[in-house]
Amino acid sequence: MRPTLRQLQYIVAVAESGRFRDAATQLGVSQPSLSEQISDAEAQLGVTLIERARTGAVLTPAGVEIVRRARIILTHVEDLKTVARQSAGDLAGRYRLGTLPTIGPYLLPSAVRELHQLYPDLRMGVREERTIDLDEKLNDGRLDMIISTAEDHLNSESMQLFDEQLYVCTASDDPIGQGDGPLKISALKGREVLSLGYGHRLSTVVQKLAEAAGAHVSTEYEGTSLDAIRQMAGMGAGIAIVPSLYAVMEANKDPHQIVRPIDHPLARRQISLVWRAGSPLEQNIQKLGLVFRDVAADLLAQGGKAVKGKT
Repeated sequence: MRPTLRQLQYIVAVAESGRFRDAATQLGVSQPSLSEQISDAEAQLGVTLIERARTGAVLTPAGVEIVRRARIILTHVEDLKTVARQSAGDLAGRYRLGTLPTIGPYLLPSAVRELHQLYPDLRMGVREERTIDLDEKLNDGRLDMIISTAEDHLNSESMQLFDEQLYVCTASDDPIGQGDGPLKISALKGREVLSLGYGHRLSTVVQKLAEAAGAHVSTEYEGTSLDAIRQMAGMGAGIAIVPSLYAVMEANKDPHQIVRPIDHPLARRQISLVWRAGSPLEQNIQKLGLVFRDVAADLLAQGGKAVKGKT
């Protein structure tokens, strides 16, 4: 006897949720049934995979390795199903998309709505993660594709979605706000810049931009979200540097803040749809990418007009 695919799915679900109860709810099964299936798998393998602790379910060293291999197996099974659907000419079923938190909330509501209209049988599961976590989950098969910066994901395939420009966001009475059009990088010299914390690709880009401008990134405050650093900037704690989708869709709505694009090569980055090299989903992923690209272009064009009118 050997563990079944269902048992592997249960083990992975507990590993990802950290609790038997949460995993059972996610899978739509009873907790006793879940526990019984995992115990049966452990008996067949002759090793304990998951230990119960006060903090939740904890993987043993053997459990960590089994979960890693189980994810690969389950990914291959999903790939087989997708290959069958592709042979029938359908873009249907469930796809797992990861996205940067600086992109997803502003692009995906419109993009997913468009996808559902074009492909009614398509289901899109979305997770927001830091760049380093997106890379890990793409490589181990927990995600089918990610929206990120292609250079951060080696041995992958990608298609560019849009060229993202960075904006400054300041309180309305800040000297930087007293002007129109793109901001020269020299205006940032000596200023304190607010950024997201470690693990976010945006923080690396902002650090390089600050160094080139003679500015310095705040060591007193590392934001956990774009909203957080924008609000700090609004209180005069520094200058927030935010990506274009956020600038034109969120920051621009605040009448007490000014947003202006930064005129410098370092204030741009390419956002791409990225997938594993050799993925059998590649053809369909590219179809999805075309939709993401078109929606992003529309959002940026509409928001860009609003920013010009404001500044």
